[in-house]
Amino acid sequence: MTMEKILILGGYGLTGKPLARHLLQQTGCQLVLAGRNLAKAGAEADALNAVFPGGRVSAARVDAANPQELRAALQGVDFLLNVAPTTSVTETVVRAALDAGVDYLDVQLSANKLEILKSHADEVERRGLCFITEAGFHPGLPSALVRYAAQKLDRLERADIACYLNMGVGLPYSEAVDELMEAFQDYQAQVFKNGAWTRPGSYEMRKVQFGGEIGQRLCYSMFFEELRALPEMIPSLQNAGFYISSTHWFVDGVLTPLVMLGLKLAPRRGIRPMGRLLWWGMQNLPKPPHLVLLRLEAEGRKDGTPARVELSVSHPDGYELTAVPVAACLLQVLDGSARRPGLWMMGHLVDPARLLMDMRGMGIEVHDGNV
Repeated sequence: MTMEKILILGGYGLTGKPLARHLLQQTGCQLVLAGRNLAKAGAEADALNAVFPGGRVSAARVDAANPQELRAALQGVDFLLNVAPTTSVTETVVRAALDAGVDYLDVQLSANKLEILKSHADEVERRGLCFITEAGFHPGLPSALVRYAAQKLDRLERADIACYLNMGVGLPYSEAVDELMEAFQDYQAQVFKNGAWTRPGSYEMRKVQFGGEIGQRLCYSMFFEELRALPEMIPSLQNAGFYISSTHWFVDGVLTPLVMLGLKLAPRRGIRPMGRLLWWGMQNLPKPPHLVLLRLEAEGRKDGTPARVELSVSHPDGYELTAVPVAACLLQVLDGSARRPGLWMMGHLVDPARLLMDMRGMGIEVHDGNV
């Protein structure tokens, strides 16, 4: 693995901490933990240097809204990892990465961020840079899992992914929840059904058997932009969707509709109070098991006969399950096997089989059903 210098914007946050740890374990990279609080960044850098020899971690104060600070921090850096809630200043961050000539990856769910990145896609490719967006576990893993099923089958016809999201208690509210509320404002579910996308906003429900303590759950359709390209990438695909499970009747039937209504009535001022309300419900009402799990069920043909692929990916800590796919993706980018100029979604770029293998090696539970 070549020596690289990586700046992690948000490097002392809930996703940044495990991501930094895995990169130090898996690579010889130097890391710069960056954010608005230099004391927190420095304390985390010191803690990591006490565990990993070589003094490979440093700290920097960087306000993502400040172009001058960003440009100064990116001097001598090879890669910008953006795991901070910065969607409101996407243009500033992207411009700084382009001007510095560094590769880029983000984990944020934001339609506005995606549109800004797309507007710079030609320049990214022209400069020979690799920009990766929609990374993490969702978005990020869903399209990678569908592509994995396509690798296992001669012909993939159906691929559904269901998510059980119960992160447990005690997690602090963060600005990332604010970004999620912003994403919900214009959110409309879709699934790919009988060879065509359903009308935006056409929600579907289905029961999914997760197994174990979770058992069977009612799931609701969701949509991530990474899914849109899958029918073109896999022409045999006729049905595909992403579904999120229910966790508690009051969260699903009362709080979530109330939050959606609040965001429509107060698009700006409602973000923080609605976010805190939903976060309170998700933290306090669902019962164990506390687990984040993605389950793939796929059908198609292998050697001329009907075949099925089942796979689950899980971890008790949702932030760990966000950080590990990013680290596994970077292993492929850093060794050159997945580094291609242009703008990419993580799930479209990586080798999915290797991604899952490396994730398993970093502590994620991966259970693969036979074809």
